Amino acid sequence: MNSFIKVSFLAAIAFFIVSCGGNNSTNNGLQEKKDKLEKLKKEEAQATAEIRKLELEISELDTAGANVKKAKLVVLDTIKDEKFTHYIDLQGRVDAENISYVSPRGTGGQVKAVYVKEGQYVKKGQLLLKLDDAIIRQNVVAARQGLAATKNQLELAKSVYERTKNLWDQHIGTEVQLLQAKTNVEVLENQLKTQQENIKSAEEQLSTTSVISNVSGVADEVNIHVGEMFTGGPAAGIKIVNTSNLKVVTDIPENYLARVSKGTPVIISVPDINKSYNSTISLISQSISATSRGFIAEAKIPNDKSLKPNLTAMVRIQDYSVPNAMTVPVNVLQTDEQGKFVLVAVKQGNNMVAQKRQIQVGELYGERLEVKSGLKTGDIIITEGFQNLFDGQAITTSA
Repeated sequence: MNSFIKVSFLAAIAFFIVSCGGNNSTNNGLQEKKDKLEKLKKEEAQATAEIRKLELEISELDTAGANVKKAKLVVLDTIKDEKFTHYIDLQGRVDAENISYVSPRGTGGQVKAVYVKEGQYVKKGQLLLKLDDAIIRQNVVAARQGLAATKNQLELAKSVYERTKNLWDQHIGTEVQLLQAKTNVEVLENQLKTQQENIKSAEEQLSTTSVISNVSGVADEVNIHVGEMFTGGPAAGIKIVNTSNLKVVTDIPENYLARVSKGTPVIISVPDINKSYNSTISLISQSISATSRGFIAEAKIPNDKSLKPNLTAMVRIQDYSVPNAMTVPVNVLQTDEQGKFVLVAVKQGNNMVAQKRQIQVGELYGERLEVKSGLKTGDIIITEGFQNLFDGQAITTSA
């Protein structure tokens, strides 16, 4: 019956196309033929669906026929409790917590000497560059000379004051002379303090011409040479990388904000060196990026000589876990007008038949789908050969 109807429809369609193939006089006639062809195709699809429905209904009602019909070959699997974990799979990068671009403490200056090479390990406080300090040194020398002169003037003023005071105590001289001598001493003392501070400032300014490293690590980039102006920019400067404290940084989409928090377990894989690390989220940014619509998360990783900043890392963030869950392969899930279902194998007398089982699903990760309800431990599901099976159809696991 099925083959007869299909052949009849195909013949009708072929006849229609052949009979109309030569009539292309107008666009209206062509469109009319297309419409009729589309109508016939729809009628064929409806008839095929009706045939399939009737076949299923007959098979379900005709139990004798079902028993006689050869059982369909399938593959079975038993439902058991197992740990189910869902991850958010993202891409991140390895980063170092201590990456420093060396900069001068002052305004910078012309480089007179470079004491570090690219790839060299440097210690905190080590001299890296020497900037031109000729003018600053002259200022320091002049300030020190001025200080020495002021000290001599102060000694003389104190001596004059002592003599004037002794004469005043003997009622010799005037009070104005005494006050004037005292004022000269105070003025010179204040001047001496100011000059001492100026010398400290000049010496501090002189020290800024010695550029030192503020961290220990490797001079990853040295982009400065003698005679160039050093201001501390990345394009013309020194980059120090300390890999003792490493982390992985990733951008998480904002829809996962409620599922990720500080302390969330993370599995980090670095494909280029074929290594994996277990860690936890150590930091989450407090804002959402307007560009990526995500938030930054960091996870610390152990010190490893093979790790380099900016290596690509695959980040699997565990956002859901059930210790005893029921799962099925995602490909066995089917849907009908009543909802989602799977086919299970049950015993009917001496035979095994397929039975539809409505289920409620949970999370999906990889090839496994969590089943919240509808199945129980020990149920046997059909994992292969379930296509076109109907409820109550005989099945077998051997050819």
